[in-house]
Amino acid sequence: MKKLKERWNIKTNGQLFIILLVFAITGSSAAKLAGPITDFFEIKKEMGWYIYWPFRILIIFPIYQVLLVFFGWVFGEYRFFWNFEKKMLAKMGLGFLFIK
Repeated sequence: MKKLKERWNIKTNGQLFIILLVFAITGSSAAKLAGPITDFFEIKKEMGWYIYWPFRILIIFPIYQVLLVFFGWVFGEYRFFWNFEKKMLAKMGLGFLFIK
């Protein structure tokens, strides 16, 4: 945990706990919200894994990005998650979305 705290420039164990909690809540929430969206578009498992899972992953990705910053804000770690988000999207080649 010490290396993680140094890498993310985190001062306290409490702050680390909150950040890990936000990651857990965000992942679970994004996966849960993808279900109703796939139902809305009538994408079912019976259509085949090659249709269902890629569609579901494409739905989860933007939901996760938005929820990560939202839950970070709710738990008082907005600045950390906003910087984390910008860095992650830049590494994926989507850094152009942010004005410098």
